[in-house]
Amino acid sequence: MAVPRDSAVGEQSPDGGRKAAKGVKRVAAVQGEKGGQGDKSGTGGKRGKSESHTALVRRARRINRELAEIYPYAHPELDFENPFQLVVATVLSAQTTDLRVNQTTPALFAKYPTPEDLAAADPEQVEEILRPTGFFRAKTKSVIGLSKALVDDFGGEVPGRLEDLVKLPGVGRKTAFVVLGNAFGRPGITVDTHFQRLVRRWKWTEATEPDKIEAAVGALFPKSDWTMLSHHVIFHGRRICHARKPACGACPIAPLCPAYGEGETDPEKAKKLLKYEKGGYPGQRLNPPQAYLDAGGKPAPPLGSA
Repeated sequence: MAVPRDSAVGEQSPDGGRKAAKGVKRVAAVQGEKGGQGDKSGTGGKRGKSESHTALVRRARRINRELAEIYPYAHPELDFENPFQLVVATVLSAQTTDLRVNQTTPALFAKYPTPEDLAAADPEQVEEILRPTGFFRAKTKSVIGLSKALVDDFGGEVPGRLEDLVKLPGVGRKTAFVVLGNAFGRPGITVDTHFQRLVRRWKWTEATEPDKIEAAVGALFPKSDWTMLSHHVIFHGRRICHARKPACGACPIAPLCPAYGEGETDPEKAKKLLKYEKGGYPGQRLNPPQAYLDAGGKPAPPLGSA
């Protein structure tokens, strides 16, 4: 998807937008200060083991504060109305985009609105609905299985405890923390691919296993910050700090980033890499929160639309 030349970071939000625009200017200043000497730390030359734990905590928390200003509307990017819809949608999001899940679940929940309905469903009919999400046979087995478990073991209600959620078919720690944090208001860190990539780029941890990343990053922040921290990091990874070509030159937190320079550093070229509302394009939710719309975000199109 091409991004127009006149797109700019943060133009959609009165507060977050100004912060983002300032961030781009700071990037240029950092480039000038570095003078091409190859210091990519963004932390006064500190890298890796030379940064004390106290300094790491301060930098990590500052990054989160900056991200909160850039993305004051950060939210889970799956459409849901209740815990049952969220746990099903999160299971379906494996190996596909949240957009494709959001385009698929309206038909699923219209036909099977409760765990009892989905538990009694004909698998072939569910498979046909879920086909656009990929791996639809395995996903059908999981969502019917977890629905049966909810009916048989939890009275048709989604449990609000980690140890219960991970017993459901298709539900691991990542899915469980998405549900706990966003349906029950219980703090949790969601270690998805974006979260893993960014926290390693920022040198918050060198761990590669999700449970170890969860523990290491959790130790840097108050537990009350965990859910929104996850949203901030994932939003940034999807919009600016991409896997293959991060938009370093348009990144408001570049001065704090040890990995600055891994991606495009020219501000104008970097702006072309921005995605979703930062690039002026629709988001992933068909029914996003009002705060997202107020900040200039656009709803995603329904399945099959042009």
